[in-house]
Amino acid sequence: MQYHSSRKPLLECASAHSLTTHMAIKATVFKASLQIADMGRYYYADHALTLAQHPSETEERMMVRLFAYALYADDALTFAQGISGDDEPDLWQKDLTGAIERWIVVGLPDERAVRKACGRAGEVVVVSYGRAADIWWNENRSKLTRLNNLTVLRLPDTQALAKLAGRTMQLQCTIQEGSVMITSDDGVVEIEPVIWQGKLPSGQSWEQN
Repeated sequence: MQYHSSRKPLLECASAHSLTTHMAIKATVFKASLQIADMGRYYYADHALTLAQHPSETEERMMVRLFAYALYADDALTFAQGISGDDEPDLWQKDLTGAIERWIVVGLPDERAVRKACGRAGEVVVVSYGRAADIWWNENRSKLTRLNNLTVLRLPDTQALAKLAGRTMQLQCTIQEGSVMITSDDGVVEIEPVIWQGKLPSGQSWEQN
């Protein structure tokens, strides 16, 4: 079965990056003001984000990228080249020496690409979603569970998350006991990531049998 490539469109942080000419021409630009309250990590911060949606990307996937940013938010977390890069994730976090501490991919990446990423980064996170996610995990689980620095999450109900998408968004994200609630003027979506392997940033871990 064929899956979409893990190299996907860009999500840029306005405070750290500017949109390239290529993105301005090819992408649809969304603005998001994101307030995060992560009770488990004691992380409280406001982020002004610019999301560049490539023509091939759905609003659902764009919002999953935003969800991943909120879940792993950190001052050092930035957004990589995505579809414009040959060998970069959706998000990554580096230390002051340039070493990759965390590598985050949204979607259903090729198992070989995941193994390669695990050799490059201290931690690799796959944020999977959609109806094909269970099939992808069943086909790749035996190989991926051998990777000690890999976390694999599955997000349910991401279509509801897509309904919060707008060209200008004011979002509040509250994370507590493994549950993520995102609130906007368009509604409230609560998602509890299923941990297939590894752990959440708060330290909560569980592996589905």
